[in-house]
This record gives sequence, C-alpha cells and structure tokens, in this order.
Amino acid sequence: MSDSLNTPDAPPSASHTPGASVRHTRAKGEPRFPDGPRADPAGSHFERRIRSFQPRRSRVTAGQADALQRLWPKWGLDIDGQRVIDLGELFGNDRPVVLEIGFGMGEATAQMAAGDPDTNILAVDVHTPGQGNLLNLADRNGLPNVRVGNGDAIILLREMLRPDALDGLRVYFPDPWPKKRHHKRRLIQPEFLTLAATRLRPGAIVHCATDWEPYAEQMLEVLTAHPGFENTRPDGGFAPRPEFRPLTRFEGQGLDKGHVVHDLLFRRVPHSQDR
Repeated sequence: MSDSLNTPDAPPSASHTPGASVRHTRAKGEPRFPDGPRADPAGSHFERRIRSFQPRRSRVTAGQADALQRLWPKWGLDIDGQRVIDLGELFGNDRPVVLEIGFGMGEATAQMAAGDPDTNILAVDVHTPGQGNLLNLADRNGLPNVRVGNGDAIILLREMLRPDALDGLRVYFPDPWPKKRHHKRRLIQPEFLTLAATRLRPGAIVHCATDWEPYAEQMLEVLTAHPGFENTRPDGGFAPRPEFRPLTRFEGQGLDKGHVVHDLLFRRVPHSQDR
C-alpha cells in the first residue's frame, strides 16, 4: 500500500491558493481524508507477498484534496477484500466495465472515458494525488462512467469481483522493474494472467503498453503462452497503438528520447479452449 496515503497533508481551507500543496500536522491517528480513501483498506487481512507497486510520496494539491473529500463517497472504492461488489450497483448501470490498473494522474483515463461514454472504467491505483486528480477530472468533465479504486488490484480481482465480471483489462506503462533481481515484481506474470482470466468474459481484451522493450518482450511471451488468451494480431506480434488510447505526456517524453512504445492486444478465449 502506498505510503503516500500516510503523509501529513489535509483538505484545503479558504486560505489556500488553488493548485497549491496542502500540508499540516495531524494528530496521531487522525485520518488524512475523513471522507476519502483509507490509508490501508485491506489491512492485515491478507497474506504478505511481493508487490508489483511501490510507495510513492507526493504532496496533494488543494484541488485534489477537495475532490477526494467531496467525491470519494460517490465515486471511490476502497479495496478492502471484505465483500464481492456488484459492478452494476457501483456504476448505476449494466454497461460493460473495463478495469485499468495503474492510471498515474488520470489524464488518459479521463480522455478514454469521455471518448467512450458507454463503457465504464474502474481505475485502480495507490497514488493519492492521482486519485484526487482523476476524481477532479471526472467531475469537471462530466464523466459518470469513472470509478476510482484505492488499493491492491490483486485483492480486487481475487476477492471482490465475480467470475466473468469484466469486459476488458488495461495495464499501461506499469513499473518495468528493470533490474533482474526485481523481475519477480513485474505485474504481467503467468499467475496474474490466470487470475485475470477468471474475471474476464470471453472476448474481453487485455491491452498492455510499455516503453521498456525487455518488459514488452516478456509480456508478449507470457501472454502468448497462456491458454486463456490469444493475440489479436495475426502475425503474433505487437499491435499499433489503437486510437482510443491517448498519447500521454509521459509517453510523449519517452518518444522524444527515442523510446519505442509497444502495445499488446490479447483476447480472452472461450473457457472451453482453456487447457
């Protein structure tokens, strides 16, 4: 769980300048956002294991803090692993739901939600400023098809979603964990794909993107080898960036430096084809 949830920041007051960082000293045990995301929603209810994410400390702006306070009760989900959620109830409709794991500051998520209002996006991250920013973007741009999850996506998939609940999975620019001793921390592994396959409907698309070529090659290898998925590319290789995935600022900076971005689009096969 991100330690950024525990830094001593607070909601804005009238004296704060919009966009400025919010910081004050909280009493011990005082929640950072009384009506917002919890610092450790799953607590110690689940096993300790290697995580694919790492804590990120960052200050929360006044606007982000305000969005967390106002909108979390309406559009936020703490991933506590204590119940199975009804996605129709969460979104207020029965439209298809795509899970996005790791959305950064949420700009691309908001653009995709605006471009496809008939698809619901459950966006999960542990970065508090990003959570607040995405809530703010959804509110400001009138995007009722966005919900923000706080916590570990593995717990969400394993404990809180029903089989075949999802119509898609997006993992854009996950931490590449470039050092060999850290490769075990990479999210796209056979075990993760096996879990994800149980929550994806047949025909659902898994869409990954990375600018770290060794990780792209590993993604392609493990997705190709998994019996629950098939490559949408007839040649079995990488896919061009689809129009619905925006070119992010981070991605643009990488392209300016000569990085090559690889997209992978794999389809969940019918269950009878699993071996």
